[in-house]
Amino acid sequence: MSKRAIPTWAVLAVCCIAQFMVVLDVSIVNVALPKMRADLDLSATGQQWIINAYTLTFAGFLLLGGRAADLFGRRRVFLLGLALFTVCSLVGGLARNGGELIAARAVQGVGAALLAPATLSLLTTTFTEPAARRRALGAWSATAASGATAGVLAGGILTDLLDWRWVLFVNVPIGAALIAAASMSLVESRAGTRPSPDLAGAVTVTGGLALLVYGIVSTDTRPCGSPATILTLLGGAALLAAFVVIESRRAHPLVPLAVFRRRQVAAANGIAVMIGAALFSMFFFLSLYLQQVNGYSPLKAGFAFLPAALATLTGALSAPRLVALVGVRRQLIIGPLLAAAGLAWLSQLSAGDSYAGHVFGALVLAGLGVGLSFVPMTIAATADVPVHQAGLASGLINTTRQLGGAVGLAAMATVAAGASSPTAGYDRAFWISAGAMVIVAVLARALPGRPKPERHVANGEEIAEAGVLVEA
Repeated sequence: MSKRAIPTWAVLAVCCIAQFMVVLDVSIVNVALPKMRADLDLSATGQQWIINAYTLTFAGFLLLGGRAADLFGRRRVFLLGLALFTVCSLVGGLARNGGELIAARAVQGVGAALLAPATLSLLTTTFTEPAARRRALGAWSATAASGATAGVLAGGILTDLLDWRWVLFVNVPIGAALIAAASMSLVESRAGTRPSPDLAGAVTVTGGLALLVYGIVSTDTRPCGSPATILTLLGGAALLAAFVVIESRRAHPLVPLAVFRRRQVAAANGIAVMIGAALFSMFFFLSLYLQQVNGYSPLKAGFAFLPAALATLTGALSAPRLVALVGVRRQLIIGPLLAAAGLAWLSQLSAGDSYAGHVFGALVLAGLGVGLSFVPMTIAATADVPVHQAGLASGLINTTRQLGGAVGLAAMATVAAGASSPTAGYDRAFWISAGAMVIVAVLARALPGRPKPERHVANGEEIAEAGVLVEA
């Protein structure tokens, strides 16, 4: 089938559904964590590693996945990642103990790392006309933004009505159907050259991040200044330093360090770190508060997140039109400040507080703010990058968001553990999350100031169209 014979809506649908599934799996297990812990006899640290095992390998291998999509074929890497993700979902659902579940989640994260950047790379190479690309990125961002909140809702429904294992089993039929649809709708494309992949870079960055997060998480069982903690953190820092050295010396690095000289790219990825930290922590700590402090069932806790899901979807769907009017920078100030207000509201929670008076409004504000932020963040991260580096840019923005989530959650869990009560710890985490969203608004100052008309050529004539992809 030729590329012209395939409708672009089919490519968009496949990419959006795949991205939705990947993001959904970051949060779908949150509501199921208490049941997983009881059934598999997990410790509090082991419970957290069900989340971190996925996010760490996801973040660590995203860059390799993005480059692999450019070099070996976006369609091929998409299908490989989807197959690995689906199989590991089945294996995780069948796990007999915590070790098997955590291992399955780790390999599942590798599959997600191949899949996620391929979805964005396919979109940026399929939709080349500015307005069409903005609409496509808007739809993709909407599914990515709403996937996290929808995951908590779906996790509650599946855990309460069926079993916690179904939060993983549910990926199997969806993945199988998506493999069939992708095989028919996607056309192979790749960059012109095919240098060898930077495995040394992928191993050092993944190992460094894993040691860094483990060192932070382990402080709940040993002092921050203990030799084991210090050595773990130093080991992580050494591997990350080795990663930088490797990247600076390779002819075809996993991450060309020069990409960070692009102001938009550097700022957008810093923004993604902060958004990831705030978003992951909100789902994790609010799920624990609702179930372990206020006694919600998994189903009730899942439905409690429904306002956040709807608000996030509303914000993400409104974002493309708004970003054309006010620009990337202004929208990345408005959205994060709304989210910060919602998170600051959550930081006032006490045991027994009513949902209507203390949670509902905060979730709407936080969800709307995050939804408004995803589209301009993605535009800023990918607009100033050559087509042959589309996979790199998409892998990088996904990596920094997942990295922010993993490291941020680990750090906030450590801070929360030192509080006088669980609720006081959760409140601390919400305050830190609110601060992270304020930092996003500050970082947005590095982005272009006002919208500038984009120009593209159609039928030999130059046409101006309102947009924000070009720096003013």
